Amino acid sequence: MSAGAVFQEALRALRRQELPEEAEREVLRALEAGRPGPLALLYAAGAEAGLGREVLLRRAAGLFLCSCAANLSDDLTDGECTYLAEPQRVGPGVQFALQSLCFATLARAELPASLLAETAGRMVTAAGLQVLEVRTATWTAPRFKQVAEGIAGAQWALYLRVLWEGTALAGRAVEVGRNLGVAAHVAEDLRSGDARFHGMPEEDRGEVLSWAREAAEAVRQRGLPCLEAVLRTVEPVLYPSR
Repeated sequence: MSAGAVFQEALRALRRQELPEEAEREVLRALEAGRPGPLALLYAAGAEAGLGREVLLRRAAGLFLCSCAANLSDDLTDGECTYLAEPQRVGPGVQFALQSLCFATLARAELPASLLAETAGRMVTAAGLQVLEVRTATWTAPRFKQVAEGIAGAQWALYLRVLWEGTALAGRAVEVGRNLGVAAHVAEDLRSGDARFHGMPEEDRGEVLSWAREAAEAVRQRGLPCLEAVLRTVEPVLYPSR
């Protein structure tokens, strides 16, 4: 129900724009493709921080819209966008709409202008690291860490920074988000057999794995119940022999 409430808020944000039916349908397809994604985690993290329901839903929905824009960008790059009618022709416009809708939603979520400006800048950085990722032919531990920090660690640091603004958890957002993103990113590469991890020399793989384990342990030590579900999926992959 919590994840569903955030998704419904994203739908309300979309429908307020009164897009032509064909355009709204394509954006909706991208939202469905990004579901469930971070929905449950965003709601749980906002609730644990003590946000009021209206602010929680708007912040979480805005961040979900950002996540969907990033997901679409990645799928278009990899040729894996099977959910839009004409991905190469329609996809860029849908991505543009999602990113703009993200800020339209966050602007109504009791966030200071300075944080919205910071959010935009950090999204630019994450997009730049995505370009670096697709142009990398030979992966090493330093390059892997650079990309993972940019497209996962920095992204989740940003999400929690926005979500927890003005709450008692605000001071933990950057550290917790960065470690969560790094651990989850490496775990997903391990789980999926991604070549950027598995194509590295053994020594580099060991360095990256140790780095991800340290990140997961740092999240665990914070003792935040809202992150338990993520840790339960990440830790068995990072520690298969436990």
